[in-house]
Amino acid sequence: MAAVYQVKALHGFCQFQIFRSLKLVPVQLTSVCLQRRLCIDNNGPNKPPANPENESLLENLNVMGVDVQMARRRQPGVLRKVFTNEKGVARFLQQKGANHKVIAGIVSRYPRAITRSIDHLEQRWHLWRNVFNTDAEIVRILDRSPESFFRSSDNDNLKKNIDFLISLGLNTKDLHRLLTTAPRTFSNSVELNKHMVQLLENICLELGGRNPEEFAKTVISRNVYILIRSTKRVRSNIDNLRESLKLSNSELLALLQGPGAEILDLSNEYLKKNFNSLQQKMVELGCQEDDIKKLIISYPLVLYIGLETLSSKIDCLLEGGITMEQIVKKPKVLDYSTKNITGRLGELHKVGYDFEKNGINILDTSRKRFVAKMEKLNASSDG
Repeated sequence: MAAVYQVKALHGFCQFQIFRSLKLVPVQLTSVCLQRRLCIDNNGPNKPPANPENESLLENLNVMGVDVQMARRRQPGVLRKVFTNEKGVARFLQQKGANHKVIAGIVSRYPRAITRSIDHLEQRWHLWRNVFNTDAEIVRILDRSPESFFRSSDNDNLKKNIDFLISLGLNTKDLHRLLTTAPRTFSNSVELNKHMVQLLENICLELGGRNPEEFAKTVISRNVYILIRSTKRVRSNIDNLRESLKLSNSELLALLQGPGAEILDLSNEYLKKNFNSLQQKMVELGCQEDDIKKLIISYPLVLYIGLETLSSKIDCLLEGGITMEQIVKKPKVLDYSTKNITGRLGELHKVGYDFEKNGINILDTSRKRFVAKMEKLNASSDG
């Protein structure tokens, strides 16, 4: 009997040394420690919380370099779980090419990742690899947005959605953007996504379009957020654009197949408010209804800009010698920040740039191209 006890003791010692070398506390000990803490007399003066955090888990997370305070703010319930899989998840991600810093960042920002099983992760990774070419691409996405990979636990639904979206003719680039910027698309039921596609196809037919499938694909490709919005919101925005701009069917169809698709995910009230603000500002500056219509059709993203910001940008341009007629012809200049506009106007005024003669295209260029243009202008003014 003594020999049996010695063997058990030796086995326990070896197991302890293994976990000690890994600097991780085994899950079995986690549950035992928690049970022992719960056996404390709850009637005493130091009554423990009803559902305390798992101290062994916290120790493991600290060893991994996880920002526990951030994890606690993001998903506090995870830190109270008795059984988690932080060791397995870390090993899985490491095998896929993630380093310790990336793994710690993923768990810090999305703690629920450590509740996933290895089988689940392997299945999900395989599905993502049908869209992405390498493991490294997926690791980079997880580093930026861990929620996109770990949020949903339904791999079967993910597969169905990927198959459905591919059937629409969306290309790999579109699927990349959907997975990274609108991952909730893949948490939707397939039926819900189908309802949005059906709405878009019906709208195309109502407006006299001849290729509803291509129309739906184009709109989704231009606005990947649309599948996580309600059909009611999208329908209302389309109706509001038609009414506010007094668009014909052909004009509305062209707008929606073009840049107009990019504003369909806005809330109905926000879209109305910004349209009214832009309309009021332009009327005050002497613009006609056709000017407002022309500006919005050529640059619908102007309706993303709030009243104060929009007013500040327009005033800045006008004070810099730009006319409203020029802004209407080149509205994308409103895409730049007031600080950027002010800085460029200042540099151009120093070299005596004539906006009336040369137009305002120079304001709507990349920083690199603007700097190159300024070097030429400075050289000619010095000469």
